[in-house]
Amino acid sequence: MARILITEDEDSLRTFVARALRMDGHETVEAPDGAAGLDALEEGSFDLLLSDIRMPVMDGIELAHKASAAHPALKILLMTGYADQRERADDLSAKIVDVVSKPFSLPDIRRAVAMALAA
Repeated sequence: MARILITEDEDSLRTFVARALRMDGHETVEAPDGAAGLDALEEGSFDLLLSDIRMPVMDGIELAHKASAAHPALKILLMTGYADQRERADDLSAKIVDVVSKPFSLPDIRRAVAMALAA
């Protein structure tokens, strides 16, 4: 299965998503913000970056740009609960697989991750 980096500043949501993806057999690494996520990317290889857009320190847009530049084969899936943040991801359309709207259900995020990994 895949090795997935989850960057999300909401602890409960990050834990929920990580647990769900581990149930599907994936290995997960968690980071509370984009800067910590970037550090994790430098320490190991990942199949997918699953990141919130709106986070402190470094947001998901900046993280996606830096991750894509350093790891061009990395698949990127973004999450957001804000419509205006979704529009900010438009300039990343060639670098990301999709943007998942929050709130989402367990089947929604599992399906989005499966589709991103298959892309």
